[in-house]
Amino acid sequence: MWKHIAANALTFFIVALFLFAGVIAWGTNEYSAEGPLEQAICLQVRSGSNMRIVSESLAEQDAISSPALFRIGVDYANKASQLKAGSFLVPVGASMEEIVEIVTRGGPSSCGTQIIYRVGINRVLAEVRELDPASGDFVQLAQFNPSEEDAPAVFSEAREASDTQFNVVFAEGVTSWQVVQALNSLDVMDGSVNEIPAEGMLAPDSYQVQPGDSVAELLDKMEAAQTRVLADAWESRADGLPLASPEEALILASIIEKEASTSDERFDVASVFINRLNQGMRLQTDPTVIYGVTLGEGVLGRGLRQSELRAETPWNTYVIEGLPQTPIANPGRGSIEAALNPSDTDFIFFVAKTLNPRDGHNFAVTLDEHNANVAIYRRLEAERAASGDN
Repeated sequence: MWKHIAANALTFFIVALFLFAGVIAWGTNEYSAEGPLEQAICLQVRSGSNMRIVSESLAEQDAISSPALFRIGVDYANKASQLKAGSFLVPVGASMEEIVEIVTRGGPSSCGTQIIYRVGINRVLAEVRELDPASGDFVQLAQFNPSEEDAPAVFSEAREASDTQFNVVFAEGVTSWQVVQALNSLDVMDGSVNEIPAEGMLAPDSYQVQPGDSVAELLDKMEAAQTRVLADAWESRADGLPLASPEEALILASIIEKEASTSDERFDVASVFINRLNQGMRLQTDPTVIYGVTLGEGVLGRGLRQSELRAETPWNTYVIEGLPQTPIANPGRGSIEAALNPSDTDFIFFVAKTLNPRDGHNFAVTLDEHNANVAIYRRLEAERAASGDN
């Protein structure tokens, strides 16, 4: 009798063990299998939230088949404490495992409403945009100049929403003075700064911020980023450059940033200046003269005068030999890399191809070739003047 009972118990245990293993296998497969989501969604994870709230939200939006299984998987992966607040794009058919990775890996929010402050050479624009999860494209809701226009209602609403993301985007070629003036004026930033950081040492890029973030801390972040970019580029520089230090490379990069009309021609523009330095020629570039007039504080807004072209300043490369004493703007990564790895050319001259700066430049090796290119440009100027176009 006892042997019979023991045999039955053993059979029951084996069956239960197989059933349990089957459940585990099913759960593992279900956790990693394609999910039921038929249209991408923007998942909002608020600060202070937890995996139970997230799993219920996902279930309500038909993104997962089982909130309980989702939480079991999270616990098994030991990721419950890694939940990040933000707005996250969950793609069609995302598995529970993939969703857990999305909401725990960190980094900038990938969807939702964004307010972007674009700091340009001439002005600052505020933009409100929202990601369309279905297309994956951002839709612009509003754009305005905060210093000249009243904020539209959609901006005010987004500004007060708890899940709005804020970014400040700096154009390549802005000066340090322009950066500081812009940040001091933004309602999203806190704590005005009076001291202007060293020219060239602020990396123009996109930076995610939160309301109340410190202007000084963002400037420190920009400086640290530029230091890294410059160090990396200097480490991988071409041989034989007439540049004695990373600081000189930064000066040249700032000139390239101001002269190159397109990203593609930066390396050719760099080759012109490198060739001139190697041959002991003056750089003779207008942006350096302009910086000597404005000191980076705003835009000149007019053509250069002959007296300014002849005036000796530490930046006027028509007068001084070699590089100016400091950068004339904050160059982007592309211009820094171009300064340290220029195209291998014999170019000595360049002039704009057309009256549209975006059309780039004509490059030349000899003065005769350059004069012919200049004549073409002068003819275009004369035609525009005769037609009365501005």
